[in-house]
Amino acid sequence: MDRETRALADSHFRGLGVDVPGVGQAPGRVAFVSEPGAFSYADFVRGFLLPNLPCVFSSAFTQGWGSRRRWVTPAGRPDFDHLLRTYGDVVVPVANCGVQEYNSNPKEHMTLRDYITYWKEYIQAGYSSPRGCLYLKDWHLCRDFPVEDVFTLPVYFSSDWLNEFWDALDVDDYRFVYAGPAGSWSPFHADIFRSFSWSVNVCGRKKWLLFPPGQEEALRDRHGNLPYDVTSPALCDTHLHPRNQLAGPPLEITQEAGEMVFVPSGWHHQVIMRSCSGINFEEFYHFLKVIAEKRLLVLREAAAEDGAGLGFEQAAFDVGRITEVLASLVAHPDFQRVDTSAFSPQPKELLQQLREAVDAAAAP
Repeated sequence: MDRETRALADSHFRGLGVDVPGVGQAPGRVAFVSEPGAFSYADFVRGFLLPNLPCVFSSAFTQGWGSRRRWVTPAGRPDFDHLLRTYGDVVVPVANCGVQEYNSNPKEHMTLRDYITYWKEYIQAGYSSPRGCLYLKDWHLCRDFPVEDVFTLPVYFSSDWLNEFWDALDVDDYRFVYAGPAGSWSPFHADIFRSFSWSVNVCGRKKWLLFPPGQEEALRDRHGNLPYDVTSPALCDTHLHPRNQLAGPPLEITQEAGEMVFVPSGWHHQVIMRSCSGINFEEFYHFLKVIAEKRLLVLREAAAEDGAGLGFEQAAFDVGRITEVLASLVAHPDFQRVDTSAFSPQPKELLQQLREAVDAAAAP
C-alpha cells in the first residue's frame, strides 16, 4: 500500500464522504482482472476492497501454485492417484449435500482414500449414489501439512487478521480445501465474522450466487430465518417469504479452473460445484492485541519496504483501524465488566500505544 492509497482508505473509514457502491444492490456484472503485472495492491484496495465489490482474478494469478501443478491431470481433472499417494490415509470432513441440518449439512469423517472411492463410484453411477451427494468441506490441509507447496498467498490478501491470529496461537486456521463431484454445493451463508474471503478453483467449475449486504434481509422467511437454498421454489411462496419480491437478483459468477474469486465483507453467497463461530470479549481483546503488536513492530522498526508486501503504509492503516475498534471495545459497558487484571498490556495502555503510533505515522 502506498501513502496516497492509505490516505484514501483512512478517509473512507472515517466517513469523510466516500460513498460505498455495491451495498444494497448487486452490480450488473463482476469485474475480471486478467494480468497480474498490470494490477497492483493499490488498484485492488481502490477498486474492490474499499467499495466492497467482488471480482474474479484470472488463472494467471495462480499458475505457479503447487496444487495446480500436482493435483490436476493434463486433461484438467483431479489427479486421484497423486492425491491418494500423498494424502490417502488422512481423515477428512465430509458433508452430505442432500440432508439439511438447520441451515447446514451434517458431517462425517472418513479417510481421503474412502472419499475418493466414493467419488469415483458416484461418477460411474451417473452422478448418483444411495449415500447422497457427499462434499469434502473445511479440510485444514495447510494447517496439518504446513510444508506442502499448496499455494502462494496473493499480495492482495496479505493483511489477513484472522489467519495471522490463529497462526500466532499455532492451533487453527481459516484456510480450507473443498472437493467434490458435480452437483455438490454449500448452503446460503456469509463468511465468519462477516469478513472478506477469497477462493481459488484448482480444477473444475463452480457457480456462485452472491447477494450484497442488506439483500439477505428480503430473503428471510416470515419467522426471520435466512433461506437454506436460494434456488428453492419455496422462496416464491409469498406467505412464507413475504419480502422476497423486494430482493434483487443475485450476482452470478461462473468460476473456471485456476480463477480466484474475491468475496467482499458481508456478501451472502451460495456455491455450487459444476462439470458457526463466536467469540467473547476476552478472546476478542486477545485477537486485537496479537494483530496490534505485529503491526506496531513494523512501525517501530520501519524495516519493511513498502510495495509488494504489507509494508509500513499497510501497517499504519491497520493500526488506525485497530485503534478505532479497540476504543469502541474499551468504552463498551459489557467489556468494562470483564476482569482485565491479568491482561498484558492493559487495554487502555495498548490503546494509548496505538494512538501514539497513529500520530507518529501521520507525521510528514
